[in-house]
Amino acid sequence: MPQKGEEKECLPERCMEENKIMKKKTNHIIWGICMTAASLLMLTPVLMMFLTSFKSIDEIRTAAFRLFPNAVSVKNYVEAMTSGGWLGYFRNSLVITLAAVIFSLLFNTIAGYAFARLNFKGSKILFLLLMIGLMMPPQVTMLPTFLIMAKFPLVGGNNIFGAGGTGFINTYAGLVIPLVAGSYGVFLSKQFYENFPRALDEAAEIDGANKWKVYFTIYLPNSKSLLATLGLMKAVAVWNDYLWPLVMTNSESKKTVQLALTMFKTDGYTQWNYLMAAAVLIVIPMIVLFLCAQKYFVQGIVTSGLK
Repeated sequence: MPQKGEEKECLPERCMEENKIMKKKTNHIIWGICMTAASLLMLTPVLMMFLTSFKSIDEIRTAAFRLFPNAVSVKNYVEAMTSGGWLGYFRNSLVITLAAVIFSLLFNTIAGYAFARLNFKGSKILFLLLMIGLMMPPQVTMLPTFLIMAKFPLVGGNNIFGAGGTGFINTYAGLVIPLVAGSYGVFLSKQFYENFPRALDEAAEIDGANKWKVYFTIYLPNSKSLLATLGLMKAVAVWNDYLWPLVMTNSESKKTVQLALTMFKTDGYTQWNYLMAAAVLIVIPMIVLFLCAQKYFVQGIVTSGLK
């Protein structure tokens, strides 16, 4: 029997288990601290943008830096939103984003389903070409894409040879069509659909369902996490896109919110208070969308990587 005051000796197995638990808790704490610090670091520009949107132009241009404004006022927001046709800018961005998301989800998931569940000749070569496209930056294909849209036959006054008119330039179709498909979306869809058991396809074939019916009745309804992931990523990319709308539009009626921000910079002078206020309002829809789809977004990223 151990004497009073003596420490009880623990069994080796128990000591090892306790050490593992303590090590795991320590790792969790360290990771939590690191992730919190990284999150705060990434949120710093957003916080500065938000606080700057309440400052006057004199406060922003002063030599002494101050994080918080002297007085909170929504004057910058009111004047920024009344300085142009922002209702039309938001409408344009919303229409383009919704159209791009809907069509890209349809085309990408159909292509991913075909690569994952159908055995057809040349599928490996086609998928390899798709992956090569994934490695190419969009700036490389922007000029050829623009020429295709501008010289599209029988559209925008063009003849059958694609000459004489403007094609899809300065139209919603020209802004949306190049964005509806993407290599990454097809790749993610393929990885996701490969996780489904083959028994689903076999049971559907026994019931007499064709491939289209299998896709629309079995795979698509069970793709909520995939659709949320692809939809969120596509929506953020299209909503924040500046270069493609700049290339494809030349009128005020088709201007998007990102292009509209340039109105606050004229002749080398930037109205930072109005620019930050407008930027805050532009960011809000994407933040709300992410918060609504966060659960499915994380789930889709995890399950698409499992085989």
